Amino acid sequence: MTVRAAFYIDGFNLYHAIDELNKPYLKWISLIDLATILIPKKSEHIVKLIYCTAFYPNAFEKRQRNEKYTKAQRFFGGGRIEIVMGHYVDETLQCRSCGNIWNKPTEKETDFNVALALIDDAYQDIFDHAYLVTNDSDQAATAKVFAKRFPHKRLTSVCPPGRRHSKHILEYCQSSALITLDHLEKALMESQILTQGGLILRPADYAPPKDWVHPKNRP
Repeated sequence: MTVRAAFYIDGFNLYHAIDELNKPYLKWISLIDLATILIPKKSEHIVKLIYCTAFYPNAFEKRQRNEKYTKAQRFFGGGRIEIVMGHYVDETLQCRSCGNIWNKPTEKETDFNVALALIDDAYQDIFDHAYLVTNDSDQAATAKVFAKRFPHKRLTSVCPPGRRHSKHILEYCQSSALITLDHLEKALMESQILTQGGLILRPADYAPPKDWVHPKNRP
């Protein structure tokens, strides 16, 4: 009998890490495919994937890209993916030099949603092995509670690409993994995804270079 694995992904932490790679096409990945690449396939199977994100307000193109992306995740997830939405609030900022005041949209809930989902699913005995995808050290508190309450379950820290693991999270994990460029390329989705709800077209901004070939089609 294989081990039940579940993934808990801080969408913003992963997104910004990929964004810093300056390879926009790597943002168009299947999360369930990425998770499948990361687990030991002979001994584990994925029962659930939680993806926590939020739609940026008053930015039509960003929201449109995010909506397409979340629809694609649900399609490929086959019922195993749950998308948990946070929200934005306007935070008032003031320039110390000139005194100018402006409002900045600030994302809320994502880190809390990740923590609550992981702990709640552990209590419900959804999984045997949890993968926490973030390097945000705030989640060390989550890992600490998890280790204390569920010593019979396993926790792996998964670091987004190009970043370092949080040593505070690692303190409470049994293992660690790093998402690489190769992992992202292997998890890249097609440009057109036909679903029962219609056709999902990859955003033009996420098109790979013309000479790029998907790993599965390389010699």
